[in-house]
Amino acid sequence: MSFTTLFPLTASWANVEQAVIRVSDNLNSLANPTLRSKLEDCVALVKSIPLMLAVHSDPPQQTSFPSVHALIMLEGTMNLTGETQPLVEQLMMIKRMQQIPSPLFVLEIWKACFTGLIESPEGTEELKWTAFTFLKIPQVLLRLKKYPQGEKDFTEDVNIAFEYLLKLTPLLDKADQRCNCDCISLLLQECSKLGLLSEPNTANLIAKREHAPRLKTAENANIQPNPGLILRAEPTVTNILKTVDADHSKSPEGLLGVLGHMLSGKSLDLLLAAAAATGKLKSFARKFIKLNEFPKHISGEGSKPASVRALLFDISFLMLCHVVQTYGSEVILSDPSPSGETPFFETWLQTCMPEDGKILNPDHPCFRPEPGKVENLVALLNNSSEMKLVQMKWHEICLSTPAAILEVLNAWENGVLTVESVQKITDNIKGKVCSMAICAVAWLVAHVRMLGLDEREKPQTMIRQLTTPLYGENTLQFYNERVVIMSSILEHMCADVFQQTGMVLRPPMEGVEPVPYRNLLATREPIRTALSRQFAAVLQRGWVDSQALHLFESLLHMGGVFWFTNNLVKELLKETRQERAKRAVELLYSIFCLDTPQITLTLLGHILPNLLTDSGHWHSLADPPGKALAKLSVWCALSSYSSHNKGQASARQRKRQREDIEDYNSLFPLDDTQPSKLMRLLSSNEDDPVILSSPGDRSMSSSLSASQLHTVNMRDPLNRVLANLFLLVSSILGSKTAGPHTQFVQSFMEECVECLEQGSRGSILQFMPFTMVAELVKLPALAKPKVVLAITDLSLPLGRRVAAKAIAAL
Repeated sequence: MSFTTLFPLTASWANVEQAVIRVSDNLNSLANPTLRSKLEDCVALVKSIPLMLAVHSDPPQQTSFPSVHALIMLEGTMNLTGETQPLVEQLMMIKRMQQIPSPLFVLEIWKACFTGLIESPEGTEELKWTAFTFLKIPQVLLRLKKYPQGEKDFTEDVNIAFEYLLKLTPLLDKADQRCNCDCISLLLQECSKLGLLSEPNTANLIAKREHAPRLKTAENANIQPNPGLILRAEPTVTNILKTVDADHSKSPEGLLGVLGHMLSGKSLDLLLAAAAATGKLKSFARKFIKLNEFPKHISGEGSKPASVRALLFDISFLMLCHVVQTYGSEVILSDPSPSGETPFFETWLQTCMPEDGKILNPDHPCFRPEPGKVENLVALLNNSSEMKLVQMKWHEICLSTPAAILEVLNAWENGVLTVESVQKITDNIKGKVCSMAICAVAWLVAHVRMLGLDEREKPQTMIRQLTTPLYGENTLQFYNERVVIMSSILEHMCADVFQQTGMVLRPPMEGVEPVPYRNLLATREPIRTALSRQFAAVLQRGWVDSQALHLFESLLHMGGVFWFTNNLVKELLKETRQERAKRAVELLYSIFCLDTPQITLTLLGHILPNLLTDSGHWHSLADPPGKALAKLSVWCALSSYSSHNKGQASARQRKRQREDIEDYNSLFPLDDTQPSKLMRLLSSNEDDPVILSSPGDRSMSSSLSASQLHTVNMRDPLNRVLANLFLLVSSILGSKTAGPHTQFVQSFMEECVECLEQGSRGSILQFMPFTMVAELVKLPALAKPKVVLAITDLSLPLGRRVAAKAIAAL
């Protein structure tokens, strides 16, 4: 279509819009309600014409955005408990950096959610994904709606996204079969409740899903779909929190019925998933920690009050252990106890509970309470036919159990006790209060880790005895429900130590799912090979699934941040085809979200300087991989700086070992004997010439940047790294040596300008020396007044002078 043809059409449509506005303004003056109603319908129909044209046109050529997909997969798989706002801002950062149209952006979010639902392992992981999709993501979209959308209405974008999604019939059919319900109809209803879709659009979209597969069969007719259960669990969480918070000191029996109902079937996992997705899990855990403290208070009690007290302690202890294993200890430890005193469970969790990446010392004082209490407990376990409950201090019993188990193990190994006697003791431990068995196995796991493979037989036999349920008439109320949770907790605890000897804790049981995402690494395969192979598979496929994310996190944990980042950058630099290099950047950016702050520090502070200052590496920075690395570096810098300034880091990232700030002190020493370069620049003159080969050679005056004039904290590692990197970039731009490294620097700066949020102050470009502006405008792509105004801080007199001089020189 020619411009002359298009212009009259545009002008004609503008006339139509003006006419619609005039009609709308005068509608209220019509006295005839029938006529007014018909005119309102006509106006609505005319207004919907652009939307209908957008929906019925083919989607743009690029309809897949791996970064969005992988970030949603990462959050749904590993960070359900994360706060909503950081996720929203990270998504908006990706949308802006990659210039993704809003409808396709929303579509990619839904595609990732449905993919996660379909591939999630059965059991807890499936429930977590269901809660993420049906509870958390609608809230994410609601917050995205509040961001400026230009002239477009975000509800229109959501509507178009669902129109596109409805065309992905195989994906929707697979999700419906997995969840045993019409998933998209439920989602549409949730979005409509939140005002993300109008009622007419919701009804229209639901009607279009008319060819949904027949889900009800004789086999699954009585199975309630998880999405419906999760949606009903959300208000139940609030009611339970209120119930637990009430004063039960006079009649604690009433609380037992609520707790018993929570333990039945998959109720606990449903409630925890709903609480995690709606940001209530920390409150949930805090209430149950308080409940776990309640049985400490003993007055003269009979057998029934003693049973109630034992059950309240045991059920709350089991629930808290399950929360820790499912959602991480940060849920409990990230907020200090309101009372100021550390509750028993927090103490036990920090010192006694095995977790991934946490090695316990079996000889730690926490496992060695007062000898008298240990002797009394051993005598009680060995001589009594069953565990007594009256006047028992369960917190002290749990702390004494590891030492008692050590005494029993030593006696068995020295021939003092027979295997039958040991079985009787372990039966007493697990027979009434399951938390005793958990404390015993927690110590045994720590102990077994310290033994040679030939010394593990008896401790592992004790673990098996403790994990086997004891069914009898004398067990306490809800024993069957409690023992299911106990078995799950113990299996998670023991999986690693039993795997080392090629043994299994128990034979596979029907209805009990194996621990998901275990044993992902191939036996005897070097981790460098595993990393390369997994990245190649992800790049070939074009997206990252949840299993790949777990494998990448294992490799990150095993190899360390530098090893992980450096080797993935090497994989990127192998890609010599532009399309594959572009896809690799999008995938790596999302993989780096496993720990963006630390990976960014490593990438910008170590890997890039090494590549740019060593001429032996310059050939690897040629395009297209060099340009791809520049793009990845800018994306990581922008994301890390943005979240860093807001103090946002996920619990998963906070848990990882932090880099020591002193690692970055060498970049800009801050002691009195060697004053910081940056702090000595404040009196500099920006007119000094640039004659440099490296940052260390740069004269102080030529390095002044807006960050110093804004007194940015240079003790912060990220600020140090960014300042150092821009010094290096400036020296390369001003040097007389050309090569792939100078092309990389140009690509880096062009990407910075392209991703720059217009009107933002305090971006990463504030670390750019003012003298760089004159060098940048020599590059054809950046030689524009608009670019000069964007990259200089016009709030500063010096920034305005530099900008004016650069524009005058164009």
